[in-house]
Amino acid sequence: MSIQVEVSGPYALFSRPEMKTERVSYDCMTPSAARGLLESIYWHPGLRWIIDRIHVCAPIHFTNIRRNEVKDTINARSVKAWIAKPKGELYLAASESIQQRAAMVLRDVHYVIEAHFEMTDKAAPTDNPGKFQDIMKRRLRRGQCYSMPYFGTREFPVKFGLCEQLPPCPEKLLGEHDLGWMLLDMDYSDPANITPMFFRAKLIDGVMEVPPIHSAEVVK
Repeated sequence: MSIQVEVSGPYALFSRPEMKTERVSYDCMTPSAARGLLESIYWHPGLRWIIDRIHVCAPIHFTNIRRNEVKDTINARSVKAWIAKPKGELYLAASESIQQRAAMVLRDVHYVIEAHFEMTDKAAPTDNPGKFQDIMKRRLRRGQCYSMPYFGTREFPVKFGLCEQLPPCPEKLLGEHDLGWMLLDMDYSDPANITPMFFRAKLIDGVMEVPPIHSAEVVK
C-alpha cells in the first residue's frame, strides 16, 4: 500500500562513500536514508518499507560547515578478538580523539517520499496492510515516531507529516538532471558479506524514480 510522507529541514548530509576525508553530500536524499527515516516513524517486523520515488520540492543548495567528529574507530576484528579473549579495556575516548572536519551539506531541504510496504513472514495472523496503513497515517498526523528522524546525521532533525498534496516542482529542477551514481541500499541477504547497491540517479521535473533492488539498473 502506497503512502506519501512530506519531510523538510534546514540541513541534510547524505554522505558520498567515495569522499573519504571530508563529508560531501549527494544532491538529494538517498533511498536508503528515506527508508531509515520511515522506519524511525513506524517500524514493525511484519512489514518492509520500499521507496518508489523521491520528490525534490526545493532547489538544491549546498553550504560548507565544520563539524566535530571522532577520528578513531574500533574495528570489528578487535571487538571479536576481545570477546573471544578479554584483555584490558576496549573503548574509544571521544574527548581524546575529537577533531573538526569540513562538510559540504545541503540546506533548506524539502522532499516528499513516496513509498509502499510489503508484508513479511514475521507478520502476526492479526496483521494486515490496512492496519499498518492506518497506524502509519495516524503517527504522521500526530508527529509520533520511535526515534527522532534525521537527514543523514543526527545533528539535522526532520520535520515530517503526511503529504496531502504534492508541492509544485521548483523552476530550477524542471527538465532532466543527471545525479550520477547513488547508493540505493545495502544488500543484507548474506550477513557475512553485506554489499552496497548503486543505481544511476536522475531527476525528471524534480522526481527521482527508485528502481527495484533486483532491477537491471542496480549494480553491486
